[in-house]
Amino acid sequence: MTDSAPGALILGASSGFGEAAAIAFAGAGYDIYGVHLDRRAGLVRVAEIEACIAASGRRSMFFNANAAAAKKRDRVLDEIADTAGAGSIRVLMHSLAFGTLRPFVGDGDTAMSPEQMNMTLDVMAHTLVYWTQGLLDRGLMREGGRIFAMTSSGGDRVIPSYGAVSAAKAALESHCRQLALELAPRGITVNAIRAGVTDTPALRKIPGAEHMMAEAAAQNPHGRLGTTGDVARCMVALADAETAWMTGNTIRVDGGEDFVGSRPPGD
Repeated sequence: MTDSAPGALILGASSGFGEAAAIAFAGAGYDIYGVHLDRRAGLVRVAEIEACIAASGRRSMFFNANAAAAKKRDRVLDEIADTAGAGSIRVLMHSLAFGTLRPFVGDGDTAMSPEQMNMTLDVMAHTLVYWTQGLLDRGLMREGGRIFAMTSSGGDRVIPSYGAVSAAKAALESHCRQLALELAPRGITVNAIRAGVTDTPALRKIPGAEHMMAEAAAQNPHGRLGTTGDVARCMVALADAETAWMTGNTIRVDGGEDFVGSRPPGD
């Protein structure tokens, strides 16, 4: 990847919001660097995503690696630096959805363990900081950079078995604000993207996901669930150079779902 096309580094690029972002940014003229963690069956989908990127006339490099492992993170960033060079990454998109879904309090092995809590916070929140540090240390992101992190309404609400993920989303939003403060002098913006209830593999792992989707679709002013594509297209627009004064926010991209109250019984 040696031409002047901007690059988008997407963490969690093989499904859900990350997959949609990879395709949308490629369609907008970005080369795509995707980090994902999949077994052999999931690699089929990765190949399909890369084919979509190629059909857009852009190039891609995908890395099947644990984004939370420091040595693997360094290896990926070093390879991008060697291949694409300084200033090659304009967008970092954090969409890592791997955590423990279980109650804090339970009997024996049913309760959340310290290891599970720490892993969830590390993967779903703290990695944003570490990948940002790695990009900046190598000069891969410069003035005009855009950093996005996927959050959800679960960051300030309680859902059965969702406590550790909720804490991770709240921490992720806090990290975005802190990074926005520190990176403003460099001309780099950082925003959290708060999508509504969206049918993704990660959502379907949450107990009661079908009920959540039905309820969200019923109360959304548009009369449907949002899609990963809806969110990805908004992210491409927010990456525009004219959004340089927009940083440190948690931006709702949910079709109005979040501000509509529950429907009265029988409505």
